[in-house]
Amino acid sequence: MKKLALTSLLAIFTFSGAHAANVIDGNPLYMPKAGHFYSVTSLSSHTEGTPYTLGEEFGYGITDRIAVEVATSASENKAFEQVLWNDLSLGATFRALDMGAWKLDLIGGYEAGSNVFTGGGLYVHVKDGKPGGDNLNEWFDKDLTGYKWTAGVRGGYTAGAFTLAGHALYNYYNSESFNWGDKGMHVWELGLDGQYVIDSHWSILAGVEYTGVTNDHAAYDDMEAPEKVKNAGKWTGELGVNYNIDATKFVGLYVNGALNHHEGDNADEWGWNDGFGYGVKFGIDF
Repeated sequence: MKKLALTSLLAIFTFSGAHAANVIDGNPLYMPKAGHFYSVTSLSSHTEGTPYTLGEEFGYGITDRIAVEVATSASENKAFEQVLWNDLSLGATFRALDMGAWKLDLIGGYEAGSNVFTGGGLYVHVKDGKPGGDNLNEWFDKDLTGYKWTAGVRGGYTAGAFTLAGHALYNYYNSESFNWGDKGMHVWELGLDGQYVIDSHWSILAGVEYTGVTNDHAAYDDMEAPEKVKNAGKWTGELGVNYNIDATKFVGLYVNGALNHHEGDNADEWGWNDGFGYGVKFGIDF
């Protein structure tokens, strides 16, 4: 009887650890199995009037250790008087280390879309956005579209119902895809994410990330404000709860807030963004 009880407890513990890392439930170390597709659809906004943004990430597991993904997002504001196709990105993940509870991924990606210096995106529509009341419709405008290259690592540990993962990403932004000159912007993203699996249906997620600019100038010499920024950075925190419909589907609710460092009128000060962001996600593995 004791042996049966011990075996049952061991099975439960093993299932909890595997569940947290291997099924699609928002876990930061999720990786699709070979031959599996996955989709994560999100809808987000902000209490301070930020447009509603619809995002989609779609990926495929080439092997158990190699996955590719494509992601895009679009936003609307003022009852579709302003519409943005924000970005389109391609990425790849290689699981370099897979030793039971320990995981380590190498990540790379390329994105065309929202310009880190001026906003905008791949496509911009603004009703009555031109003199004379004409609508503004711009595709891949050189002043509105930016490009980003990304390389980094993500790794962590799963123990029972808990998962803790960290990531370090280097991003190079510029106004052209292959302009490797000195006028781009070099940005680091350093973050820590955690998940606690309450039971087979519910889990809690939390994360914090620091985004820092390593250079003190913008991509364009004629822009005033970004050239004044020194040690620009942002802390972002997020808290979420997921309901796992089953091992292949989940829906989640999230809130987030940000703390910014900037110069200008608030030189060398940190300040909380007004309001908070919120959103919902739906994920499926198939």
